[in-house]
Formats: sequence, C-alpha cells, structure tokens
Amino acid sequence: MAPGSDLGFRARTPPALDSTHVTGGPLTNPADWKPGPGLRHDLFVIIFESDTPKGKAFDLGLIIAILLSGFVVALESVASFRHDYGDFLRITEWVLTVVFTIEYVLRLYCLARPIRYATSFFGVIDLLAVLPAYLSVFFPGTHYLVMVRLLRVLRVFRVLKLINYLGEADVIMAALAASRIKITVFLASVLTLAVLLGAIMYLIEGAESGFTSIPMSVYWAIVTLTTVGYGDISPATPLGQAVASVVMLLGYAIIAVPTGIVTAEFARAGARGPRVCASCKGEGHDRDAKHCKHCGAGL
Repeated sequence: MAPGSDLGFRARTPPALDSTHVTGGPLTNPADWKPGPGLRHDLFVIIFESDTPKGKAFDLGLIIAILLSGFVVALESVASFRHDYGDFLRITEWVLTVVFTIEYVLRLYCLARPIRYATSFFGVIDLLAVLPAYLSVFFPGTHYLVMVRLLRVLRVFRVLKLINYLGEADVIMAALAASRIKITVFLASVLTLAVLLGAIMYLIEGAESGFTSIPMSVYWAIVTLTTVGYGDISPATPLGQAVASVVMLLGYAIIAVPTGIVTAEFARAGARGPRVCASCKGEGHDRDAKHCKHCGAGL
C-alpha cells in the first residue's frame, strides 16, 4: 500500500506493487488518483498522505476540528447552554462548517479522478458532514445530523499508523455476511414467537391490564423477550404472570443463539483471513509463518 492511503483498507499485494485506493477499490495505476507535479500534487500530499509533517499536522488538525464540532452540536442541544451561549455555538458551528466545506472541495480538486472519490465511502461521509448545516437553513433542526462528522475520526487509524487494525473490520464483515442466513431465520422465528405470545397474552389479560390489542401485546412480548422490560405494560392475572415468567426465561435462552452463531463465524473468518504484517502491511503469509516474507519483521 502506498504511504498515506486515505481510506486505509488492507493491501492485497506487497506494498511495493500496490497503490493506494482512494475510492474503496484498488487502483492499479497511481495516476488514477495522484495528480502530476504542481499545486494539486502538493495539496494531495498534505491532504491524503499522513507520513509527512504537513500531512500529519493536517490530519490531526482535522480530527480536532471534527471532535470540536461534535462537542459544539451536543452542547447546543442542551437548553441551558443554548439559552446562554446559543449565538456563540451557532457561529462556531458555521465557521467549522465552512472549514469542512473548503476541505471537501480541496479534496476533490487535488485528485486526478475526483468523481471516484466522491462516490466512495469516505467521500460520501465527507459530503454528508457538511450538507446538514446547509439544509438547516431550509429545514430547521437538521443541523444536528452533522454528528455524522464523527465518522471521519476513523482517519485516526491512518494518522496513528494503525491501518492494520482496520483489516479486522474485514473479519467482522465476513463473519456477519456468513451468518446472515442463520440470523435471518432466527429473527423470523423470534418474530413469529413474539406474535404468538402477544396473541396469547391478549386473550389472557385483555384491555383491563393494558393489552388493548394484539399489536400492543406483541410489543410487550418483544420487550419481554429481549429482557428490556420497560414496565409500561404488565400482566395482572396469575395465568398472565406465569406466561410472562416463561417468556422472561425464554428471552435469556434466545440471547445465546445469535451470539453462538456469530462467534462461530468469527472463528472461521479469523482462520480464513490473511495474516497482515504490522510493519509493511504485506499479506500472503503462511499460517505458521513467524516472520514477514516481504520485510522480515516478526508476525
């Protein structure tokens, strides 16, 4: 993987042969994303590469601004702070929004193929980080959606040289994808059970105990099965309480099912997943290898 890859996905080939992928998919030709010498090249080095002093300073400053923005929006949602410091908080938020807008425009400007970045995961997140503020001019209240900016803090993995940790996300996604059919069947079974239990409780308790309809009773069954137990509806008859007790115990048993499914897939995905060198990010190592075949570092 070339130094300073902005998205930080795991390399699929030795670093010397791989190029950064700015768009969420590997680019075989660095010219696809990196501009030639000039202002755009200099901006690219600062914005997309974190292994230079200016690039690292830019990323750290961006992360601080993102965290500050989230803090300001959170404070503005508190009535007392909004009353006492509302103007200051709004001005600060707009200043940060302008900064993020300029940064987004510069990201597109310094790329040879800006559309590919704009449609990538981080490109969409960068756009969503500024849109809510402008939408709030026409739709008041939508500016709170700027909290999506916090997703941009994921770049801290690149700044702190923790790119290899992002490879673990591949294991998680692989495990969830492999268990999706089992989880779907499980959820369908639980939903069927909740409807059945809701109908039973509706017949036993009736409107006098708050079970005014089957949908309301199904709501109670789901809340009870998931062991949440809001307490807004509760059975009053001995038979209803006995059924509720069974449902509560059944809820604990149900929790173990998806946990076991996903855990088993995690184990399989981890065994199948490639071993990544923490030093050079190279892959393709044997399962029993103790040193990287590319740089010699310990695995």
